[in-house]
Amino acid sequence: MPSIPRTLNLGILAHVDAGKTSLTERLLYAAGVIGEIGSVDEGNTRTDRLELERRRGITIKSAVVNFPLGSGDSAVSVNLIDTPGHPDFIAEVERALGVLDGAVLVVSAVEGVQPQTRVLMRTLKRLSIPTLLFVNKADRAGADVDRVLREIGHRLGAPVIGMARVTGGLGTSTARVTALTPDDTAFTRRLLDVLTAHDDDLLAAYVADERSLPYARLRAALAEQTRGGLVHPVYVGSAITGAGIADLVEGIGELLPAEHGDARGPLSGRVFKVERGEGGERIAYVRLFSGRIGAREHVPVAGTRCKVTDLAVFDGGTAVRRTVARAGQIATLRGLSSVRIGDVVGREPEGRPYGRAFAAPSLESVVVPADPDGTGALHAALARLAEQDPLIGLRQDPDSGELTVSLYGEVQKEVLAATLAEEYATAVSFRETTPICVERVTGTGAAHEVLDHDGNPFLATVGLRVEPAPVGSGVLFRRDVELGSLPLGYMRAVEETVHTTLRQGLLGWQVPDCVVTMTHSGFCSIRSTAGEFRGLTPLVLMSALRRAGTAVHEPVHRFRLEFPQHAYPPVSLALARHRAVPGTPVAVGDAYLVEGHLPAEHVHGLERELPGLTGGDGVLETEFAHHRPARTPRVRQRTDHNPLHREEYLLHAHRRL
Repeated sequence: MPSIPRTLNLGILAHVDAGKTSLTERLLYAAGVIGEIGSVDEGNTRTDRLELERRRGITIKSAVVNFPLGSGDSAVSVNLIDTPGHPDFIAEVERALGVLDGAVLVVSAVEGVQPQTRVLMRTLKRLSIPTLLFVNKADRAGADVDRVLREIGHRLGAPVIGMARVTGGLGTSTARVTALTPDDTAFTRRLLDVLTAHDDDLLAAYVADERSLPYARLRAALAEQTRGGLVHPVYVGSAITGAGIADLVEGIGELLPAEHGDARGPLSGRVFKVERGEGGERIAYVRLFSGRIGAREHVPVAGTRCKVTDLAVFDGGTAVRRTVARAGQIATLRGLSSVRIGDVVGREPEGRPYGRAFAAPSLESVVVPADPDGTGALHAALARLAEQDPLIGLRQDPDSGELTVSLYGEVQKEVLAATLAEEYATAVSFRETTPICVERVTGTGAAHEVLDHDGNPFLATVGLRVEPAPVGSGVLFRRDVELGSLPLGYMRAVEETVHTTLRQGLLGWQVPDCVVTMTHSGFCSIRSTAGEFRGLTPLVLMSALRRAGTAVHEPVHRFRLEFPQHAYPPVSLALARHRAVPGTPVAVGDAYLVEGHLPAEHVHGLERELPGLTGGDGVLETEFAHHRPARTPRVRQRTDHNPLHREEYLLHAHRRL
């Protein structure tokens, strides 16, 4: 019986148009999985499966393919996850990061380090994901590998080691790439400099006797430090012509961490993608970290036991039906009717924290159906899409019925409209994109409602105090009532409702970073229920919040703008027009570099104007930085029965009770 190969879950990441989908095709071709290389331009690549992806020539949804690497004891089964490159679809990248063993970050030899390249590299470093870099498009006119290598070292701030060089034909289809060898003194010197910075034993051995360090030891140290995320080997070539691909494949197999996984351990996995099958059933993509899953078995998913009705693992390029999936593999599971992205299968994976890798969307827009009677169908369609991308943040106003979604940018809005039209036969338009603000508590306020007093219809007593907390600390719930004065279930009901209620403050925005303390409690031992406390808590909390006061804060992005010096006058006027707060311009050759802060709602407008202002030579990088006080208070429509108005809320409660 053949041995089970080690598994490597590998992400391909890049700024849009750097060539990562073409690289995916080339890797599959080199491994013999496909007999012909697909083209992004022709819309026939293996991973861009959606018609919309093929038509627009961009990746919108992450996709998984598989290819074999090596043979015998060195055999590795590589699950390759091709991710979107456009920043509007960064949520797809975020979900993939949590299941990766390693990554290849693709950089264009023509455009060099681009805004999304920097964002991705910072995140990969922060998560300690072992990463190789591949400088692609060495065959393209305008390619300058030496410049890009300098940019990588300077702008990405990562210890890198060049592993190959272009030896002829740079910028043409005849570009040739040669791997660097130990005979190259400059290469081994660079290798020593980078590796000894992270290895005192290696440094001591080098100082004692340089000749005592054979190349094999340096290569082993390179593999160890790459797997530890300390250094990043850089390869060069062309996904289109295949130049340099063999060297990259060798690096993937040698330098990135492939493991067998503990198939006998406790079941532990994570759902990172959910899609719908032809029959409308949910298909969950699960990375197994330990244990095994068998078809027809009942498995715990998010605390509930569910039956797996069908199972497939990725093998030989695509998903293949199997009876069992083992640790290390990516499986698609059917039968999990209520599964959601992020759900844990079995135990929580150890050493694999799951949470925000990138900032949440900072923009939103109202979606309007072309058919005035189509709100119900639109809601159903958006709810389906929210299963695949929870950060859509679908909300519906209870009075007007208007539907609002959260967005990263205008391209995502265009893709949503096209998806709704083509997949759900629902034509829509979007209103103006507006920022997603927050409300920050400005003072301290307290309120309470007592059982059987002042028209309180709830069989409960609740008192709460609200006060501000440091930015980034989240919502903290405390108890300042006697231990045992309230059953644990009732106390938990109050705490959970506090967090739910603070999703909409006095002006309808989420309230982060505050301390809520329970100051009063009481119940009727015979008739009170947890529901009574869930009903009363919003009224008390909003009353306390009104007394404390809140201020609306708008999202602000940090920006880095590079442009020709001659364009300074119009660019500076545009920055002022878009309410930017720029720093002092710094001369970089014949260009200026300006860094500062810019309101999120103005990012797209500045991006749209920049090419005309700079002759196409302006480069803008932005990322969410923080929230700052809004110049004018913005009110957001509430999606709950408003607890701000006591009489109205109590009247509604009376009817419900």
